[in-house]
Amino acid sequence: MSTKTKIYLPLIIVCSIIAGLFLATYIMPVGNLPQQNNTEQGTARFNKLINLLDAKYVDSVDNYELEAIAMEKMLDELDPHSVYLNSKDLKSSDEAMQGNFEGIGVQFRIEEDTIFIVQTIQGGPSEKVGIRAGDRIVKVNDSIVAGVGIKNEDVQHLLKGPKGTEVNVGIVRRGITDTLYYNIVRNVIPNTSVDIAYMIDDSTGFIKISSFSMTTSQEFSEALSRLKFLGMTNLILDLRYNGGGLLKSAIEVSSQFLKKNSLIVFTEGLNSPRVNGVALSKGKFLDGNLVILVNEASASASEIVAGAIQDHDRGVIVGRTTFGKGLVQEQMQLDDSSAVRITVARYHTPSGRCIQRSYANGKEKYYEEYYERYLSGELEFADSIHTVDTTKQYFTDNGRIVYGGGGITPDVFVPIEDYKDNDFYYQIINKSVIFKYAFNYTDSNRDMLMKQFPTAKDFINKFTVTPKMMNDILEEAEKNNITINTTEYQEVKKEIAILTKSYIGRNLFDYEGFYPVYNSMDKEVKKAVEVIHNGNY
Repeated sequence: MSTKTKIYLPLIIVCSIIAGLFLATYIMPVGNLPQQNNTEQGTARFNKLINLLDAKYVDSVDNYELEAIAMEKMLDELDPHSVYLNSKDLKSSDEAMQGNFEGIGVQFRIEEDTIFIVQTIQGGPSEKVGIRAGDRIVKVNDSIVAGVGIKNEDVQHLLKGPKGTEVNVGIVRRGITDTLYYNIVRNVIPNTSVDIAYMIDDSTGFIKISSFSMTTSQEFSEALSRLKFLGMTNLILDLRYNGGGLLKSAIEVSSQFLKKNSLIVFTEGLNSPRVNGVALSKGKFLDGNLVILVNEASASASEIVAGAIQDHDRGVIVGRTTFGKGLVQEQMQLDDSSAVRITVARYHTPSGRCIQRSYANGKEKYYEEYYERYLSGELEFADSIHTVDTTKQYFTDNGRIVYGGGGITPDVFVPIEDYKDNDFYYQIINKSVIFKYAFNYTDSNRDMLMKQFPTAKDFINKFTVTPKMMNDILEEAEKNNITINTTEYQEVKKEIAILTKSYIGRNLFDYEGFYPVYNSMDKEVKKAVEVIHNGNY
């Protein structure tokens, strides 16, 4: 049972029982209702229940809240992706889709119950007043925010706000005794969806898209132009862990790889006639070698892109079978600043396949399928991949057989990273030993590091994890009650050094300092490079 069901189902049951007991005890004639269709009868019945609760229930009731619960439960019964959004959830959702929000312009993490500034956004309000990476926010306006168990959503609530409004923050900075106070005027902050675009080698570019928002197409187009200028003839497009977003953006990104008017996706539903989404114009990358990385968390818009590229045999899909979300939602505003997002159609890849997974067993089972796939070995072994419906075959442009009903199955399978055979590495990863060490090392040496390595490129090319640092990590492991197994340590020594450097690089330069380092040990990225350069295309 999902969390929402656990919370709300008892309330619905209690209301039904109370109403039943009340009517059984005090039967009151209501007269004959006029003939109505099912929808009108249902609406009248629901309104009567609300009125009865309001008039007769033993305690005061919040009708507005009860109606919201009922709407959530109602949509919950239809499919996993039709949802009710209250005004707060709607605002957060819209910000993610729009590609910007209004706030102070910082990236933060909560470490040791303190808000730690990872980066200030270039040109943003915080950078302009002098806030730096490594600063700790201990006070916001009149509220103490350090050591009080603050959560991410609490921080966002405090720091985000309408453009032009002010927020006062108290900052603790390493090396300075007194708390520093800054008045920051909130402004529009860009929320980019292209995390990184760089050259892996002289001819191969790497672009990672984390979501599909209103600005994704422009960001991606600019990244393509920049990498082509640097000599890119091969591209690795990383859509792993990309949960989707706007259909329009998925079509625009796909258009960069396909000839004008090529079919990318079509949508169709009972009350929604077929609509074709086609390549809009001549793309910037029509001929170069293309690999798209996907995994079990690639969904929706990501699957539209991967499905179109696979069906047209335009590139190679590398990784693991995608999530399997082929339902299209339309968002409709309600009268009270809330909204509903209702499934109106299914989307189909160019060959005609719908890759939506079954949700016949309920929402809980639908979202638990990832764990079932892991337990069944599907994420570790290619021959364990379960194709839902082999009776319906579809064909790519070159005549290859593909299947629908359960996500996009990759052309080249790469198993999930699993270090369960190396208990030492498994433990230091799960106990965040490397992550915490890199955080503390960066915090203690930030000024020195920035002087030695003023740019991300300097850091990537020149920074080395020293033997002393490796010994310090082992000491941290022991403090976390992890037994040092020398043989297991030697097996993963290289990975530990790369992870340490990549985390330090992220603390200093965000994704620019992270992905170029981390990707050197990333199995899917290494396989993608191999596919391109070995001609397995």
